[in-house]
Amino acid sequence: FYKEEEKNDPEHAKKLASLADLYVNDAFGTAHRAHASTEGVTKYLKPSVAGFLLQKELDYLVGAVSNPKRPFAAIVGGSKVSSKIGVIESLLEKVDILLLGGGMIFTFYKAQGLSVGSSLVEEDKLDLATTLLAKAKAKGVSLLLPSDVVIADKFAPDANSKIVPSSAIPDGWMGLDIGPDSVKSFSEALDTTKTIIWNGPMGVFEFDKFAVGTEA
Repeated sequence: FYKEEEKNDPEHAKKLASLADLYVNDAFGTAHRAHASTEGVTKYLKPSVAGFLLQKELDYLVGAVSNPKRPFAAIVGGSKVSSKIGVIESLLEKVDILLLGGGMIFTFYKAQGLSVGSSLVEEDKLDLATTLLAKAKAKGVSLLLPSDVVIADKFAPDANSKIVPSSAIPDGWMGLDIGPDSVKSFSEALDTTKTIIWNGPMGVFEFDKFAVGTEA
């Protein structure tokens, strides 16, 4: 990609917009990205509309969330709690089971008093994590956090790695994926459900060694 693409550079978006008369987004898998070719161009091209496939996916998603077959489960991943606050709070009003993965889980672990080594933690969101856990319990939502994680000694594709319980992450190591026991328990929980929605990866899937949880 051009660096201006992922930075959603306005001038780059304007150049892209100059090549067309209207904008149709039919790529559901990239529609959430605030890139120049997906979000930036819409400011300079009118009309900007959804394609038939994107509309079909949106209609299906709205239907799945508003009138799901139960039990209803959601899988939420990603690196930061802050980027998923609205998603999690909304889902707690709707789902029966909520499975959390990705970098955000370490903020939840630390909020529970666990050691997380050098894993990603949003210190200013610890109270929020505690509140979300309490809200899930109050609403009778089964909120599942991974019981084991794949940890690494550095953030790199060639890092040394090992699997440890979530409660035993050593200093100097960081969690980059959910572990095999978690994959098994998540799969078993999902086997009991009739509707599943998924938002965000379970680990650093860009590195093959830490993509297993997401691909499973």
